[in-house]
Amino acid sequence: IRPEFQEKLESAVNKLLSELVERLHESDSHDYSVYTGTSGIALLYFLMSRKLNNASYAERALKMTEKALSKLKNHRVSYLNGDAGPLAIGAMLYHAQGAETKSQDCIDRLKKMLPRVLDLRSDLPDEILYGRTGYLFALLYLNKYLGQNTIDSNTVQQVLSAVLRSGQNLAQREGRHVPLMYMWHGKYYLGGAHGIAGILYMLLQAKDYMTEPELNNLVRPTIDYLQGICFPSSNFPSSLGNNSDRLVQWCHGAPGIVFLFAQAYKESMPGSLCYFTQPVFGHDDYLQTALKCGDVVWMRGLLTKGYSICHGVAGNAYTFLVLYQLTGDLRHLHRACKFAEWCMRYGKHQYHTPDRPLSLFEEVKIVELTGLYTKIQGQMYHTNVYESKAAHQLSGCCIHNPGVHQLRKATEIQLHPRNFNREAGFTLS
Repeated sequence: IRPEFQEKLESAVNKLLSELVERLHESDSHDYSVYTGTSGIALLYFLMSRKLNNASYAERALKMTEKALSKLKNHRVSYLNGDAGPLAIGAMLYHAQGAETKSQDCIDRLKKMLPRVLDLRSDLPDEILYGRTGYLFALLYLNKYLGQNTIDSNTVQQVLSAVLRSGQNLAQREGRHVPLMYMWHGKYYLGGAHGIAGILYMLLQAKDYMTEPELNNLVRPTIDYLQGICFPSSNFPSSLGNNSDRLVQWCHGAPGIVFLFAQAYKESMPGSLCYFTQPVFGHDDYLQTALKCGDVVWMRGLLTKGYSICHGVAGNAYTFLVLYQLTGDLRHLHRACKFAEWCMRYGKHQYHTPDRPLSLFEEVKIVELTGLYTKIQGQMYHTNVYESKAAHQLSGCCIHNPGVHQLRKATEIQLHPRNFNREAGFTLS
């Protein structure tokens, strides 16, 4: 990648950060969530402080997080849209500042939520945004950033057991011929946000805490089941029984599915703890499913509702970064660059204004641009991984107009290596 393209990315990131600072007063101070609220912006500032070595961003992140911690309602349990997110971020930020007592207090408050998560008689879902795997994410997050024993293995295993038993109970109750099944708001969602793909992805993230029978008899067959219900286009339905091949976004459709099958491919390699000893389709098929989903995103992933992670172009761009990390194929990095270029033209392509334009998951495209910038430097990070019905209906519709068609035609020439130096600043040795 040529230096001028790296400079272009860095310039775009700095410009967007300046705009964010100027408009922070417009954000909803009562929304403390990671997904749409101040904790998400705080997390962004912390990530930027690490990537750009800017101490003032870390100070701003801590200040915003402390305000969020003072407003927790002990209502929701997940990382993205509940108390677990601000608590996990608070523990991390305090630890970074050397305030270990305050960090431990956040951890203890997070652990106190465990009984609610384990209660299978409650109406708590299992999906990432609001449910048990969202809480699991917070636990794994702390173990990753604060040390492997920050959250003891027994706690993680209890949460995993609850998620698995919940899925087994529903599958048996509904007579589904699959080991695990999950429901949210009366539908069997399949995607990354509310669906089985996101849940299974989180289970694979916690594979070291699971037994071989759990992995091979419950998780693997459910992954194979999901693999078998894609559309002929290689996109996936938003939910079981929905025959509309329309949504192509992280929360519903191929972009969220990529994360699962990329992870399943990695974990199915011989020598892995999670090696699927009796693969139904063969582990290479997991890679092929991920790659086909990537092609769907490339052809249909420029969306009408902004640049968000959840249902926008920035979230779809992560598809290509994941595939590049998985395969090392420059085609995927090139595609990520092209989607980044689209995001950098953010004043020209916005057809619908997001409900929360300053939120981490609904609009702030700095995350994807910074992620790509640091990937170029060999230090890519992941944000692992939602809004009103009207937003979802609008956001998944691919743009159909002459300008976008021309842009797509221009970017499709990337399939031949000699064109890489003309597109997205690539040079190949």
